[in-house]
Amino acid sequence: MSVDGLAAAQEGMREAGVHSIAIDVFTYYYRLLETGETGIVSEADIEPLTDPVRLDDVNPGEEAGLEALAATAVVKLNGGLGTSMGLDRAKSLLEVREGLNFLDVIVRQVQRARMRSGVRLPLVFMSSFRTHDDTLAVLDQYAELAVDGVDRDFVQNREPKLRADDLTPVDWPADPDLAWCPPGHGDLYTAITTSGVLQQLLDAGFRYAFVSNGDNLGAVADPAIAGWFAASGAPFASEVCRRTSADRKGGHLAVRRRDGQLVLRDSAQTAESDAASFGDITLHRYFNANNLWLDLHHLAETMQRTGGVLGLPMIRNEKNVDPSDKASPKVIQIETAMGAAVEVFAGAQALEVDRSRFLPVKSTNDLLALRSDVYELADDCSVRLARTDADAPYVDLDGDFYKLIADFDARFPAGVPSLRQAKSFVVHGDWTFERDVVVSGQVEVDRDGSPGVIQAGTVLGPDPAR
Repeated sequence: MSVDGLAAAQEGMREAGVHSIAIDVFTYYYRLLETGETGIVSEADIEPLTDPVRLDDVNPGEEAGLEALAATAVVKLNGGLGTSMGLDRAKSLLEVREGLNFLDVIVRQVQRARMRSGVRLPLVFMSSFRTHDDTLAVLDQYAELAVDGVDRDFVQNREPKLRADDLTPVDWPADPDLAWCPPGHGDLYTAITTSGVLQQLLDAGFRYAFVSNGDNLGAVADPAIAGWFAASGAPFASEVCRRTSADRKGGHLAVRRRDGQLVLRDSAQTAESDAASFGDITLHRYFNANNLWLDLHHLAETMQRTGGVLGLPMIRNEKNVDPSDKASPKVIQIETAMGAAVEVFAGAQALEVDRSRFLPVKSTNDLLALRSDVYELADDCSVRLARTDADAPYVDLDGDFYKLIADFDARFPAGVPSLRQAKSFVVHGDWTFERDVVVSGQVEVDRDGSPGVIQAGTVLGPDPAR
């Protein structure tokens, strides 16, 4: 039945206008899937990464850094809807600071970098078929943002979700869009090529690209990193950070035993028997920040040589066709991760950076911290910790009442509490917070009295003024 399934999937993609190279990539992974490929990376096949280059040790010089930045474009991933937080629009439209959404802040970061460095620094978004229109509507407010000859965005490809029982494309008349999915952000390399944006950047004189997640406002184009990457001659580099107990589930970089090549292992690529070693932050010490540096000349040559099929490791993602309906059919989404290209490009490097370059918003816990006074928006629009004596506080809000953005906003109608003096903030139960609440030290709000209201001006924990 999988032969019929592949033919049906290919035909559906052609009818939807999907580029032939993207169909070839899908076909490559479909054939892996039908042979039983799982994408598992065994602990026995890798060794821990122990000695990445450290940003603190990098000093290319101001002139070399600016020269490299002048040849760099910024690419932001912008395909997500934030469905885990109950959003049905582009996640990048979510307000994060002082009336600004992710897109507003990212645009301002690039504008300030241009003024400060005197470089063109194109900003390009990789959107999805669900985020493209909303994104352009926001970017239309920034007419001066465009760089001649370079599109503002390109659209990620899409592929059919496959029934888990027979690998045929799922049919879901209740919402036909749900029968399709993006192929993971590993599609970056296919989409930037087939859209023509890669060639546009090359024709406009750009040699490098800095790629990062749109929900990570810590990821700014740094001239020191650009200078280091240009001088390294590497085709690809991945920024990594030291893992903490909060990073046990995140993907980490390792070294493949058989050839010494860097590889990325995600939780979805880890066998149950290797779960302990995967989560051991003393063994595998560096996680992938998903801040990547690409040599565009090398990428173009590789895409041409491979016919556009890079062969990134496959991620087999099983879900319900309608994520909100657990009774809907089980489907398989074939995905790849863009960071996994670290194993495709010989000579790829890892660069250890400060945690400040990794500030993703994956949940309302992260959003509360980012909206609070523990972070500040600097003059250059970089997002920084407002205190130097401690890391950001740990935040854990009761998922039954705060997981969805509408519920979250309803419970913080006058803004989020002050967290500048907080070490941790854990909330159990259903509480609504009025204005000017202060969290100090380690605070845990229990369920007693819930649902209830935390009155305006309340100090939770020891009063920092005393």
